[in-house]
Amino acid sequence: MTDSRRFAQQKMDKIEQVVVFQRKAIYFLLSIIFAFVLTFMASDETFTQVQSYVLFTLLLAISLWITEAIPPFAVGIFIVGFLIFLVGGAADNTPDSPNYIDVTKFSNTWSNSVIWLLLGGFFLAEGLKKTKLDKKLFLWTLKVFGTKPSNLLLGLMLATAFGSMIMSNTAITAMMVASTMPIIVTLGKEAPFAKALLLGIPAAASFGGLGTLIGSPPNIIAADFITNLGKTHGQQFQIGFLEWMIVGFPLAITLVLLFWFFLQKFYTAKVKVVDLSFAQVDEAEEDANFVVFKFKRRITIGVLIATILLWLTGSLHGIPPAVISGIPIVVLTMVGVVNSEDVRGLPWDTLMLVAGGLSLGLAIQQSGLAGHFSDVFSTIVMSDLVMIALFALTTVIMSNFMSNTAAVTILLPVASVLPIDNFAILGLAVGLSAACALMFPVSTPPNAIAYSTGFLTTKDFRKGGLIFGLGGPVLILLWVFISYLIIR
Repeated sequence: MTDSRRFAQQKMDKIEQVVVFQRKAIYFLLSIIFAFVLTFMASDETFTQVQSYVLFTLLLAISLWITEAIPPFAVGIFIVGFLIFLVGGAADNTPDSPNYIDVTKFSNTWSNSVIWLLLGGFFLAEGLKKTKLDKKLFLWTLKVFGTKPSNLLLGLMLATAFGSMIMSNTAITAMMVASTMPIIVTLGKEAPFAKALLLGIPAAASFGGLGTLIGSPPNIIAADFITNLGKTHGQQFQIGFLEWMIVGFPLAITLVLLFWFFLQKFYTAKVKVVDLSFAQVDEAEEDANFVVFKFKRRITIGVLIATILLWLTGSLHGIPPAVISGIPIVVLTMVGVVNSEDVRGLPWDTLMLVAGGLSLGLAIQQSGLAGHFSDVFSTIVMSDLVMIALFALTTVIMSNFMSNTAAVTILLPVASVLPIDNFAILGLAVGLSAACALMFPVSTPPNAIAYSTGFLTTKDFRKGGLIFGLGGPVLILLWVFISYLIIR
């Protein structure tokens, strides 16, 4: 009987795999048709062959990201290869052409400073995880904030937010959710405080990522957009690590506190004291070679402090943030904190996605496509504030259904053609608003982790997702306008 059930389950799994493959194949074909039709409709007699190719690539990438016909990172790789193939083979892309594009620039985005900055953050995060400093943060939170439900919830959310400013928000959420599961299981599936914990931790991870430049890929993409567009406009406007923190850190903490107040109101705990006896950990038993482990932990703390201090004081010493990112990459591998297996496990898919987005943005600018649509948009009579608000809201909507990195990657090149003087405010608003997509389990990886516990339903995400999906961009716009006056 057991064998027959296993056979039946295997057959069902194979059928499901075939159905999924067929559905994705249909989505892929529809994406190609969609991109082809829209490119044909948007093109006019002034379009060059290169511009048509770039527009087709942009529309196809958008459709593939939305439908997820292929994985998001695969779209990033596809963009680079497709642009090199199409633009490199275009009849009007010759060295003597006034708008000649050297296609090697599209592959050179893999060595862009954005990639190295992200990679440095990944190595720091891996070092914190390997030396169990992330768990130390969790235990310290329990010790400081005590057993009162409201205080404990606040402490865990703040710890998650601070952790996500350095670590991957997915990694910190996975760690915090796993660590708090004994509390959640004890309380039960319908306990309001259990739901508050599982909703608060992923939200804090998303909001906390706003606090630093490396906290979330959209941050770095937005900062790079502002710097490059500033050069285009003849302005030396650059968003460094400190400048980003001036904008992002207060905003991150404010959004975490507001979400905490929201959870307090709608998920009032029925218990007065939370049992934390499960959290006693003997580190000496966790690692047999504790002396070496302790040495590696100290090295990691030193590297973390040195890297962050150098990032924050960039205006004093002039060392680019991407160069500083080499410190954790080199030191943590040299002392054995991060080994070859850990390196293979880093989120390289995120780097592939970002590199593809950078190539797409570069193609839009250098092909003259941005200038063409800038003339079109210039006929639209709309204030800068309304345009920026629409793009911020669009970012939230798109990020609820697709990768927020992909959403920002799509929207910023499009936004670059708008006739807006305050392009820095536009870039910050779009980059920051991506963190407000919380409405569905699939909106963010942290949401998906919380949902996978089985203690939440899709409905549990809607109220907070709607309130902060609409209110978040408003708060972000207000703060960006204020902070822009400080950092300009």
